[in-house]
Amino acid sequence: MRVVIVDDHPIFRHGIAELIGEEADMEVVGEASNTAEAARQIAETKPDVVVVDLSLQDGHGIELIEQLAEREDAPKAIVCSMHDESLFAERALRAGAMGYVNKQETTEKLVEAIRRVAAGEVVLSDKMTRRLLQNVVGGKAGEQDPVETLSNRELEVFEMIGEGLTTKQIAGRLDLSPKTVEAHREKIKGKLALANSAQLSRQAFLWVYERRK
Repeated sequence: MRVVIVDDHPIFRHGIAELIGEEADMEVVGEASNTAEAARQIAETKPDVVVVDLSLQDGHGIELIEQLAEREDAPKAIVCSMHDESLFAERALRAGAMGYVNKQETTEKLVEAIRRVAAGEVVLSDKMTRRLLQNVVGGKAGEQDPVETLSNRELEVFEMIGEGLTTKQIAGRLDLSPKTVEAHREKIKGKLALANSAQLSRQAFLWVYERRK
């Protein structure tokens, strides 16, 4: 089983690579920190599975997954991210991912998830699976949440606002400039018809809280 790891944190990337290297049925054939490097690695090594973080140096992991899904020889993709599954898993699946694992989970769970995704299974937590089924049965799948109009990067910023992070903290977490984060905040306020920063903070907190219940 050939695996490429796409993550902008070298310590995490190398740690996962070492763990996978101990598995008899797996080998890491490439590592990348951004989408451009990932595209090259994947084209050269033709992996079976790509492990993708959402926050990358030059873009967003979901955009990379969408690009991979368009390939005839598309590898299976699984997200491994610090971002909450309840906020991003549905977007990742729509983009073409086969699974979602939070970085707070044990590394053994990630290895098992990679193995299951390679076998063609969709891997989500029990809680997320129940949420998706409830949405379908309850008819919510067709309803448009205004937050769904946000881009992937804007949703990352919105999540962190809901967690109480400042602009400077968000910039550091996402490797962006504070000016760029402020621009995202303004776009979010416009899309959600929010008048000021106080309304944005309250809306973000309530939305994140409701999704994580």
